[in-house]
Amino acid sequence: MVLKKEELAWAERYWTTTNYIAAAAIYLRDNFLLERPLQKKDIKDALLGHWGTCPGINFIYTHLNLLAFKKKQQILLLAGPGHGFAAVLAHLYLEGSLQKYYPDLTRDTEGLGRVIKSFCWPEGFPSHLNPGVPGCIHEGGELGYALGTAFGAAFDNPNLLVAAIIGDGEAETGPTATAWHSIKFLNAAGDGAVLPILHLNGYKINSPSIYGTMSDSELRSLFIGYGYTPFFVGTSHNEMATALEKSHAMIQDIKKKAHQKRIKVVRSWPMIVLKTPKGWTGIKSHNGERIEGSYRSHQVPIKDPKTNQQSLKEIERWLRKYNPQKLFPQGKIDTSLMRFVPQGAASIGGNPHAIGGDKRVQLRLPDARAYAVKLKKPGTLTASSTANFAQYLIEVMVQNSAARNFRIMSPDELASNRLDAVLRVTNRAYSWPHSNDDETLAPEGRVMEMLSEHTLQSWLQGYVLTGRHGIFPSYEAFLPIVDSMVSQYLKFITTSQEYPWRTPVSALNYILTSVCWRQDHNGFSHQNPGFITTLLNKAREEQLVRLYFPADANMFLVVGEHILQSTNRVNVVVADKQIIRQWLSYDEAVAIWKKMRGIS
Repeated sequence: MVLKKEELAWAERYWTTTNYIAAAAIYLRDNFLLERPLQKKDIKDALLGHWGTCPGINFIYTHLNLLAFKKKQQILLLAGPGHGFAAVLAHLYLEGSLQKYYPDLTRDTEGLGRVIKSFCWPEGFPSHLNPGVPGCIHEGGELGYALGTAFGAAFDNPNLLVAAIIGDGEAETGPTATAWHSIKFLNAAGDGAVLPILHLNGYKINSPSIYGTMSDSELRSLFIGYGYTPFFVGTSHNEMATALEKSHAMIQDIKKKAHQKRIKVVRSWPMIVLKTPKGWTGIKSHNGERIEGSYRSHQVPIKDPKTNQQSLKEIERWLRKYNPQKLFPQGKIDTSLMRFVPQGAASIGGNPHAIGGDKRVQLRLPDARAYAVKLKKPGTLTASSTANFAQYLIEVMVQNSAARNFRIMSPDELASNRLDAVLRVTNRAYSWPHSNDDETLAPEGRVMEMLSEHTLQSWLQGYVLTGRHGIFPSYEAFLPIVDSMVSQYLKFITTSQEYPWRTPVSALNYILTSVCWRQDHNGFSHQNPGFITTLLNKAREEQLVRLYFPADANMFLVVGEHILQSTNRVNVVVADKQIIRQWLSYDEAVAIWKKMRGIS
């Protein structure tokens, strides 16, 4: 496919404009359009940001705009290289989605100056993607989770296309390596689609990336094995537009055939491998050292313009190369620049799924009393708390089956944790070929089982942050694997509450079983209450953490009913899956619950 003349001219101009804004945001506190020679006083005192990935992000975002506009496609973007926020900020500003929440960031000289100065500036925006801007459900502060989170957002969102940018540094992480397999859990008929875009600029902070050193044939073999059809793209606008259009057409064809039940198994979904120089369009070299195309462009390419006049001149030459006076005639954004940019809710930054609280619908919940253990005298009956709760979850599944907004993410431990009774009304989600003996696998299953806690956590975060509900049951000893991910998530939720337009999302709910004081089967190897310890250390942060230790099945029912209704929180329920004596009637459990919460 060859872009039309006006499309090609627009793409080059729009991309150049966003490159200028991103570069200027890293350096400038004044003289934003270089209307006079650059002076040391125009440079920010603290130079922060990551330039190296910005031009590639801008290139991708520019062409996603073109695709969204031409195909009327709803797109949610997850930028794994969240440290390239200067690039994303430029697009959010130009498309107008930022101005909805920050009215002073107008598309004129004053607004442009404010947005450039606001990057890494007191009272402004940080260096990473963050909840303070629309379109964001993944910060990228910790690498490895963009792809899994993208799939979580796509589950049960049949009309949504989630574009996930994965940097070649992030691609080296274990969580990303496992998340590629998420495609095998995607239901082509009932879910949305994920389009991974692997951005290979060749370098990490100080060394070459593994993926950047692999040949095209090696990369092609790898991704074909994962279940993708890779399209390789270089620095050509036509190549990028062609790859996106082919990918979109392939996705639409897959989904059409799936709806018509003409295909049962999708063995290959599209992905894009984009190869660009690191720090593309930036400074070629400085002090005899290569900058563009090397690791030296990763963060701030030249760090001393306030103290070195030669460095200041180099920065000015670089910025003037973009010709800001022409990009912004009379200091304004030419309306023709918006020619192929979707507006409002159709824009990428304005995608309503990124404000999950607005999409959230309260679960329909049965009366927990109907599932209570009928106890007349303490200690006279035995039961498993989790097995009893499973009976309640069956009805939760049934009552919310039409809404398709509730899932269970479990690392292959559903049966071990005595929650497998839910498989009477649903299946384990899986879309690739399997044996006829695997009776509980189906593309539309509501239970997600995979032996990767990182991927399950990513799925659950993407699912919850786009307005849905879920629980994550696991052995107590295994959840410390996602300690840092939960810490990152708590930062996101904490910061979200500073912005009134970030409406509450459903809680992240964990059920910890196989507890450290009851290891009759596994023994010392499975004793590790570290996840609890991590969350106890954070329990005072904005009251966002709740840990519950229900004594028996009826107390678990009371707690379970509550956590499925709570919002903006991480709930942990520690419950013994083993058959134990029961001590509380349901009424007694409710009374204790009310007393604990100060309810008369």
